[in-house]
Amino acid sequence: MESSGVKPSRRFGSQIAVVTGAAGGIGHATALRLAREGATSVIIDLDAQRTEAAVAAIGADLEVADSGGGAFGIACDVSDSSAVEHTFAEIVARFGGIDVLVNNAGITRDNLLFKLERPDWDAVMTTNLTSVYLCCRAAQSSMVDRGRGRIVNVSSRSALGNRGQANYAAAKAGVQGLTATLAIELGPFGITVNAVAPGYIATGMTASTARRVGLSAEEHMAIAAERTPLRRVGVPDDIASVIVFFASDDAGYVSGQTLYVNGGAR
Repeated sequence: MESSGVKPSRRFGSQIAVVTGAAGGIGHATALRLAREGATSVIIDLDAQRTEAAVAAIGADLEVADSGGGAFGIACDVSDSSAVEHTFAEIVARFGGIDVLVNNAGITRDNLLFKLERPDWDAVMTTNLTSVYLCCRAAQSSMVDRGRGRIVNVSSRSALGNRGQANYAAAKAGVQGLTATLAIELGPFGITVNAVAPGYIATGMTASTARRVGLSAEEHMAIAAERTPLRRVGVPDDIASVIVFFASDDAGYVSGQTLYVNGGAR
């Protein structure tokens, strides 16, 4: 990629943006876009090696783009309360505070209700919902001290109900309720809280879903595209662009909202 000589917008210059589940997929695309616009993207992921690789990839991109941003990585299990507290304390100590939090980490353990075992219910609820509560609670004190902050939570179209995803749908619906409530509680401190609910996005997670139902990723995407008014599936950048909007000053008077980004599907 060659530089055009035109500097990209730096809406997040000098800001610290924490993105969970950012070693791949939507999280990585979001961390990259924030860094390209001047932020220091703090990548949190469970796997230390994947986290390091994501930081290196963003660093290489920024070197070419000369965007002025940066990337830093921390391996953390965001479903572990003590690990989250320690990690966010380390971020604040290192960088002085947190401006943006994107709660993206998530897993699937799909099955029909009569086959859905309690460990798979608990794992999805803990990773996809409890982690959002833990990270919001850990980040809000820094934001309150600064009198400003942006929190963006990743929900899903599955929050409206999806066969074989009782656990995932319940967790993502919970994310929307938590988002609306935190917007009320944190608004007086200058903090906005919004959610993005993606439809079908081509990621490793959807590829895993395809394998579960006996299809290739390409076959699964083709079926999803046919059911989508725009006749294509989404890609991580489609979601990252909306997350970055919510995290920016352009959305300074938007709070407590969930925006579905699904190509017009109903």
